[in-house]
Amino acid sequence: MALPAASKPQPDDAKPMRADTERTVRAILEAAERVLSVDPAATMEQIAEAAGVARTTVHRRFASRDALVRALAAWATRRFHEAVEAARPETAPPAVALYQVTVNVLRVKIAWGFAMDALPVDAPEVARVHAEVLARCERLFVRVRDAGLLPPDADLNWVRRVYYALMHEAATHAPETDAALDALATRVVDTLLYGVGTRGTA
Repeated sequence: MALPAASKPQPDDAKPMRADTERTVRAILEAAERVLSVDPAATMEQIAEAAGVARTTVHRRFASRDALVRALAAWATRRFHEAVEAARPETAPPAVALYQVTVNVLRVKIAWGFAMDALPVDAPEVARVHAEVLARCERLFVRVRDAGLLPPDADLNWVRRVYYALMHEAATHAPETDAALDALATRVVDTLLYGVGTRGTA
């Protein structure tokens, strides 16, 4: 996926984006997320107005509306990757890592919902990030099982699919505060590990 220069990750030896340019690009991307979440057919002009910048500024940073959407998807991909990394899924205690991955990823999925849905799954960078996240999640669930939080014979592929489904459903109910997000993440983890009912004793 070819991205506009302003939205590409900067190589170690590349000159970093100027702070004012970076702020402008972020303001445009955040405005695009807000506007396109409400109206996926919104124009570049509407996005510029929401970002508080001139239409020419948006066109200077992004050659076309399609380029802007691709850049938005790339931005969300990086936030998704950073959210998983920040949870330290391979080094934090398994229960802590599972909760932190959940709350971090929910925050990204809620804040960047349009962008996450717009991710081009066949783009090499997106595919690479998703493959890496999948591998980390698989290793995390092995750690969760080995810590005794799941039955020894748990089908981890099924557990992971259930977890993804819970995350998808949770992300459709966007909480307004961090406390509510924490509670939502706790509910996802509790439902995954303990279910919502009780086993019969008869």
